[in-house]
Amino acid sequence: MRPHSVAMRTEQLEYIAAVTRLGSLRRAAEELRISQPALSETVRNLERELGVDLLERKRSGATMSAAGQELLPHIVGILDAVDRLRAAAGEQHRIRRMVRVGTVNAATVSLLMPVVREFRAGHPLTQVEVVGAQQSDIHRSLLEGGFDLGLVNHLEGDDMPAEFESVELLRGRPVVCLRADSPLAARTEVSADELLTEPLIAMRSGYVMHRYVHRLLEGRSPAFAYSTDGAEMGKLMVAEGLGLTVLPEFSVVGDPLERQGAIVCRPLAGERARVLLVLRRRRARAVPPAVRALHDTFVRRARRLGGGTGPAGGEDGPEGDGGGGADHPPHPPTHKGKIRAK
Repeated sequence: MRPHSVAMRTEQLEYIAAVTRLGSLRRAAEELRISQPALSETVRNLERELGVDLLERKRSGATMSAAGQELLPHIVGILDAVDRLRAAAGEQHRIRRMVRVGTVNAATVSLLMPVVREFRAGHPLTQVEVVGAQQSDIHRSLLEGGFDLGLVNHLEGDDMPAEFESVELLRGRPVVCLRADSPLAARTEVSADELLTEPLIAMRSGYVMHRYVHRLLEGRSPAFAYSTDGAEMGKLMVAEGLGLTVLPEFSVVGDPLERQGAIVCRPLAGERARVLLVLRRRRARAVPPAVRALHDTFVRRARRLGGGTGPAGGEDGPEGDGGGGADHPPHPPTHKGKIRAK
């Protein structure tokens, strides 16, 4: 054993794991919030201490060397053991990593907010950062390490991206979201042709619902159209009387605006498509405990809502209760049908 081997620090192992995960010293330095020269020197010190080159450094980025690949399981095992030790000891002052969640703002009230609240109660020292973003941006940030988890919509029948682990949380039909005093609210269902007669609040390109509405209207243009980011802004615009929008049912049912009667939703006539709310994370050998805990909290909450909490694209779970869940008081039904597809 080398006399100076006792100098090895846990942070050196965390740094090399970050470089391996992100494939770049620059990106790892940005995530770890240290300078790139300091990170590079720390990694080189570890390499000198171990007597092997852990990284292959190229202009395109840093990748694990063959020797590093052999040692990586041991590095991951040490980090997991350290994390378990800290948890068992109940250390209250250690710095815990932030868990970053990218979301398209679907099912914010019925799913996302209760999950964050429940997770916070069990992990008071772990920060959760929730960022609203387009689907394509969420996928890119998951791959680059900017997000730990992604909450996205997925059209039933589309292929699942192979680079992610995907779990279906909720399933619902697309519905028309409109003001309660709209003439179309008196209908039991709304046709695609009727969408063309009202101002349409559409999601911007990059959202699944943008692609869905474009396909639904078959290239036809509505009387007037707005473009916005995310379901939450779309619902607010509907409540203010600016028009109507098309969203997954689980994005509307249980929303405060819907519970107060400001907005309602109606199914689309003859439409049998289903939208899945999917939780995604990048495939990795080791998942940080905090990320795994938040992931499991999403799954438990979705199960209570009646969602299909299995690998996305698998068999359906039990029927849902309309998306409100146990945390919401009963309210008069202003919609037709259930969240889960029959």
